[in-house]
Amino acid sequence: MISFSIIGGAGFRAQYFLRIAQALPEQFHVCGMVVRNEQTGKKLEQKWNVATYRNVEQLLEKESPQFIVVSVSGQASPGYLLQLGELGIPALAETPPAPTIEELVTLHEKLTCKGAKIQVAEQYHLQPMHQARLSIVQSGKLGSVTQATVSISHFYHGVSLIRKMLGVSFEDAIIRGMRFQAPIVAGPDRSGPPKEEKLITAERDIAWLDFGSKLGIYDFTKDQHRSWIRSNHLSVRGDRGELFDTRLSVLDDYATPVYLDLKRINRGEEENPEGHYLQGILAGNRWIYRNPFIPARLFDDEIAIASCLQKMGEYSAGGPDFYSLPEASQDHYLGLMMQKAILTSETVRTIRQPWAE
Repeated sequence: MISFSIIGGAGFRAQYFLRIAQALPEQFHVCGMVVRNEQTGKKLEQKWNVATYRNVEQLLEKESPQFIVVSVSGQASPGYLLQLGELGIPALAETPPAPTIEELVTLHEKLTCKGAKIQVAEQYHLQPMHQARLSIVQSGKLGSVTQATVSISHFYHGVSLIRKMLGVSFEDAIIRGMRFQAPIVAGPDRSGPPKEEKLITAERDIAWLDFGSKLGIYDFTKDQHRSWIRSNHLSVRGDRGELFDTRLSVLDDYATPVYLDLKRINRGEEENPEGHYLQGILAGNRWIYRNPFIPARLFDDEIAIASCLQKMGEYSAGGPDFYSLPEASQDHYLGLMMQKAILTSETVRTIRQPWAE
């Protein structure tokens, strides 16, 4: 049982943690939330059966969490992380951990350099299909990987996938970018499905991140990841093969190509009575991903966030990093530099930041 508290609660991200704990009561327990507004707190108490407190001090008087999830705005997050660091309490921060480069440097100096136990809840690389893709990349089947194209999510999320797929750590990059605008019928957004037909202008941002011997290509259209009529895409190329979305093309030897599909295996379809959940992902006759949260009915993003919680529980007990503050800072920094290249059409050269040492 992993016991954690949450700072924040009214936002849609905090609701993820509450839903996951409700779906997996034998694995996760929410022991209190910090909700500054008393009326909002009472509503959350009734809905989720979780005690709420107005500040961190009140929470810690009554509760003993293994760690605290900081699920607040980017502007509010650094203050809470610094407070928890001073108290010696492990924290799982939302992305990004701070909005500006200057604040990221401050967090590095006051937290990482002083040994504070901080990780960041970047979940995209922990989604089932991305975990399957990473297992293929890390297996060496593609050979030496040199290129990755990511058209999945915005800025730092996209950057995190590019770095993971390429195996890039803190290398500097030369970044070029552009923005293209085109009309599209509005689709779902964070508030839900569209309520009427409306033509809007969608911004498509494209950037090239040249790491020297490796190239990352970022391609994202606003709200693409929620769209009914725009597709996500990810491809990775190595000298012995290519992974293109769910299609794997590799060489068995120089004259023998092998083609495999990545296939999701769901239970509960047609006559299957085992429940309704993702069992895993197969490539040919091999499991390249197995869902660790069977039989809970979680969608992919919830599986990924549950993995963050599981890994944070291990980390707070002395286990390894899984997505550190320096990693999160590097992804956000590259995202900011990428945004600069896109908006100015200038070539941007990144410089080594303090957290990269």
